[in-house]
Amino acid sequence: MENTPLISFKKANIINGESIVIYGLDMDIYPGDFVYIVGKVGTGKTSIIRTMTAENPLKEGEGTVCGYSLNGIRPKDIPFLRRKTGVVFQDFQLLMDRTVESNLEFVLKATGWKVREEMDRRILEVLQDVGMETKAHKMPHQLSGGEQQRIAIARALLNEPEVILADEPTGNLDDETAEEILRLINDLNKQNGTTLIMVTHDKSIVERYPGRVFICADETCTEQ
Repeated sequence: MENTPLISFKKANIINGESIVIYGLDMDIYPGDFVYIVGKVGTGKTSIIRTMTAENPLKEGEGTVCGYSLNGIRPKDIPFLRRKTGVVFQDFQLLMDRTVESNLEFVLKATGWKVREEMDRRILEVLQDVGMETKAHKMPHQLSGGEQQRIAIARALLNEPEVILADEPTGNLDDETAEEILRLINDLNKQNGTTLIMVTHDKSIVERYPGRVFICADETCTEQ
């Protein structure tokens, strides 16, 4: 394990809107870590993720993510930070008016890819990673919830991020499908070495797939 954290917060106050939801966050996450952020609804879990991607500003304390300081990060640097962080959402957030392939192409173009052959190759690679290579020409509504979440994970992998941030990735799935997605995410961490941070309120997941655990409660977030 490297000594330099991939993500680091020191005495950071995490905000949601104008309100501080977590005071004095101290967190160091290293390459290859599998980290859970757990807690009840409204305890600031998602706000931490949004701070990591510079969606929420960091006004007090210190924070760095993948080499970028979150303190006064320049707007032009935010897209580069986000290329290093792949985000998987609970509600998939696929574009429903275009095919799977077009969804992935849209992200590549938005993050600076230009060569058609390179984009095609990368799209095939990430679809193979999640076992969805035969679904490239499907529309999202033609896929099950589990398949849509696999595509969302493929989308998060496109730019070979240093860290994947999964925000309640199984929240909208039935138990069997959720287990498939959890195995896939666990494999990405164990086999590929991808750093993974998962937000969840489901403690049974933590028991089945052990990792480091930070608990959000009473306006704090501390490691268990």
